[in-house]
Amino acid sequence: MNDRPRVLLVGYNGANNAGAEARVVAAIADVRAVMGPDAPITVPTLNAENTRRYLRDTPNVRLVEIPTMYFLAMRKLVREHDLILLVEGSVYMDTWSSLFLWYFLWSTRVAYAHHKPCVAYAVDVGIASAFNQGNIRREGNKTSLIITRTRAAADTLRAWGVTAPLEVTADLAAAFPVDPSDADLLEREWPEAGAGVVGLAMVDFHRFPVVVRPWGPRADLYSWPVYFAHSAEQRRKSEELTAGYVALVDRLVERHGKHVALMCMEELDESIAHRVQAAVRHPDQARVFTARKHNASQMASLLRGLDLLITARYHGSVLALGGQRPQLAFGHDLRLKNLYQELGLYPEFFVDAHETDRFEHLEREVERLLAQPDLEAGALRRGYADQVMRSRRNRDLLARFISEHGWRSLSWAA
Repeated sequence: MNDRPRVLLVGYNGANNAGAEARVVAAIADVRAVMGPDAPITVPTLNAENTRRYLRDTPNVRLVEIPTMYFLAMRKLVREHDLILLVEGSVYMDTWSSLFLWYFLWSTRVAYAHHKPCVAYAVDVGIASAFNQGNIRREGNKTSLIITRTRAAADTLRAWGVTAPLEVTADLAAAFPVDPSDADLLEREWPEAGAGVVGLAMVDFHRFPVVVRPWGPRADLYSWPVYFAHSAEQRRKSEELTAGYVALVDRLVERHGKHVALMCMEELDESIAHRVQAAVRHPDQARVFTARKHNASQMASLLRGLDLLITARYHGSVLALGGQRPQLAFGHDLRLKNLYQELGLYPEFFVDAHETDRFEHLEREVERLLAQPDLEAGALRRGYADQVMRSRRNRDLLARFISEHGWRSLSWAA
């Protein structure tokens, strides 16, 4: 077997998503720590220009742009590489679309057919249809090793009949460092917010799952031929969600004198963020911060400078943990629920985004945490330490896997 395996990192790149960016950067660091700085790495991306904001083409890191309909491109890439790592977090779920789920299942299938080891690297499991649970079971059992980032995710895979080797760690971004040059970024970028800032990391989950079709309204286009599924009912629910956020921002500004950072953890979140900003009564006290303009280190610094974070985004919570600031989950799927269970914050600080009285519930918890900002301090301290410790185990598991497959580990750096 090749002493210097070519590694393919199959993730969600090119969409200006801070969580995906943090994960692929962490995965590259792990591969280099285990295999040495010259390990040849390939990163598929939907948009190479966007990806070059945080990753550069080097002799040992190659960016390859792939089409939205990725099947042929990924078949070729998998066949050209020796080790396949699935480095996106949202792997075993169809929340976003079956097409996204099959990006990972297809990579696994091709790897298995061509006798390439494939590792699902600190991934998550979410809601999936009965049909897709069967697909996950069939292709998951072709995976050399599955590492989940929560215990609940591992339990779900087992319940679905997945029998592949399985380990539990934590998300790759749990210990993500902030560059020293990004320290105190929120204070520097928004010095007018002297009374403190509350952050809203929003996602318009009513626009999902995306669908494949030959044409549709340009406003609903994700990347041809993929469109957001925006029926009349979904548009109505999106408007209700936006109105709830607007009322929350107005309350934070008028009752508490706070400025509000509308945190777009992915570029596509800008749509709802700008709708909220345009509708609030004090737009000068609500500012949009987006992963399209800020890299993962900068987004983490912004999150860690908040007085309180209200997040519908998984990596909003994870990247904020290093700041030990109060946070509330506004969870629309299983990922934040499972994370909050492990942090010791569920159910007390978790609001189900599908509840009838979700914004009333959210406002009660916001009032409580603003009045008692140390309420979560112990759970956050313990939870963060546990997440960091478990996240670092990913690298140990990768080193063991490399060694077991006949490749040299921790020796090429010399």
